[in-house]
This record gives sequence, C-alpha cells and structure tokens, in this order.
Amino acid sequence: MIVLMVFAIVVIFALLLIVSGFEPKRSGLSRFELERRQKSGEPAAVTTAHREKLLVDIISFKHIAVAVLLVLLTILSIAWFGMLIGVLLALFVAIIYGAVARLSPVHQQSQRVYRHSEQALLTLIQNHPKLFRTLRHPTVALSREARLESREELLHLITQSNRILTPDEKSLMIHGLQFSSRKVSEIMRPRGMIDTIGAKEMLGPLVLDDLHKTGHTRFPVIDKDIDHVIGVLHVRDLLSLDTKRSVTAEKAMEPRVFYIHQDQTLHHALMAFLRTYHHLFIVVNEDQETVGIVSLEDTIEALIGRKIVDEFDAHSDIHRVAGRNMRNTNRPNRREDV
Repeated sequence: MIVLMVFAIVVIFALLLIVSGFEPKRSGLSRFELERRQKSGEPAAVTTAHREKLLVDIISFKHIAVAVLLVLLTILSIAWFGMLIGVLLALFVAIIYGAVARLSPVHQQSQRVYRHSEQALLTLIQNHPKLFRTLRHPTVALSREARLESREELLHLITQSNRILTPDEKSLMIHGLQFSSRKVSEIMRPRGMIDTIGAKEMLGPLVLDDLHKTGHTRFPVIDKDIDHVIGVLHVRDLLSLDTKRSVTAEKAMEPRVFYIHQDQTLHHALMAFLRTYHHLFIVVNEDQETVGIVSLEDTIEALIGRKIVDEFDAHSDIHRVAGRNMRNTNRPNRREDV
C-alpha cells in the first residue's frame, strides 16, 4: 500500500511538471494580419485562426489540470504523512514545481508531450465547446495582441520588416515619421552658401549669366549685407523685362520676404509654405540674423527622403560642403585667427 501511494505521488508530481510546462505556440501573426489573410482566402490562415481561438481553452485546461493535480497531491500527502507534514509537503511542492518545470530538460520533455497531444486536445475542445467555455479561465480570454507604445518602436518595426517593404517604401515611411520632429536648421542651406544679389545691382547680361550659372531660380536681394534681406528675385520674372540693362534688382524683385526661425519644425515650415504660397524662406536665429535659407523643395525632400533636383546632388551633406568654405570668404593674405 505504501509503495503504491509513493508511486502515485511520484506520478502525480511528474504529471504536474509536464502539464505546467505546456506552452502552446501562437502563430506570431497579429490579429489584423490573420484576418487579412483569411479574407484573402488563404486556407492556412483559416486553419491558424481556428486553432488560435481554441488555444485559449487549452490554456484554461492547463490551469484546471494543474489545480486538480495539486489537490490530489495534497490529499495523498496528508494520507501518507499526516495533516501537518502532508500540508507542509504539498505547500513546498506548490512553491517549487513552477521553477522545476522551467528547467530546460523538463521543459523540453513537456513541450514534446504537448506537441503530440495538441491535436487530441483541440478535437476534445471542438467536440465539447459549451463545457470548455464554462471552464474558461477569465484572464486567458484577454487579447494578447501587441500594441505599439512609441514612435521609436514603430520605426524599429519598419527597419526590421525585411522584404515586406521595399527600400524606397522604408525610406518614405521613416522620413515621414521623423518629419515633424526635425528642425529647419537641419535642412537649410547655410549662410555661407547663399547666393545673393545687391539691391542696387544692375541686371545686365553678365549679372544674369552669373545668376544662371548658380543653378538657382530665386535669390535673396540684400541691402548692405545678408542680414538685411529686402526681397527675393525670381529668375522667371526677368524674362518679361523690357530693358534688362536699366533695371536694378530692387525694381525686379518680389518685395515680400518671409522669415522662419531655425528651431521651427519642418512640419511648421511646410504648413507655412502652403499658407503663404511662397517657395523660399529666410532662416534666422534669436537675434534675427540670417543663418540660412530653406525652400519648399528642401522641405519636400526631407518629407519623402529623396532628392528631387538639386545643384548639390553629388553631396550627401550640404553642411559639409559649406564647411569647406567653397567661396573662400574672409581669407585675405594677412589673415590671422585670434
């Protein structure tokens, strides 16, 4: 009798370890993706969706089986060792069985048993749906679908999307998500690279030829220096001039000038471009000094993550070009840094 009772306790403890180690594997697809594949008529998706619905009941069955085995183990322990020792032994088993079940050899054996018995369990649940709905554990019925909690997490998922998205699609999505947090100072053409024209300068053939060689279509018109922009000269407007030799930049320019702070976001800049119907903003700092210019084209390129048409296409970073001081400004022969 004693041998039989010891054997029963050992068997129940082994079953407890195996059942508690059951870990049904979900498909890894989100609910949205699973439903999308079902609607497209994929047979595998229909089977997977049906299985995942029944997995909730399998987990509930696992909880019930563990509870029953713990009760049986408690009863046998009390019957063999008496009330005090039996209760203490059962309590000890209840505390440590989870840790033992997580040990790699035990867990692997448990999963091996589960894989062989899953189909039988699914069939049992399918044949007795009302019974298992009644026994369903309330916490198991909650959705396990993951939620995105941050913009950074979404960006990570996009970058890790492998072949689902093309490189161009990834670039478009990443730049679109980062667009509202980027600053105007990141994409502006720096002060040292701005092509300007003096307000009193005559728009003769030589000047127009020089303007054309820059590749730009708009030029800030300055009075004295670049910190005093009084208008914007449009190359297209010069085509309608009757006598280009007798016209100054001040007379041909568009007198409206729009300023934007270097710390404004690109989203703010784009909205301002759309609101003003203007294509060029003068970028200023806290002291209203000119630090650069930004165009509608620059802003759209930052949004889509691709160059449209730019005179600096060969350069990946316009700020590096400016840093090389291509214009050799402030470089006299007797220059000295202090």
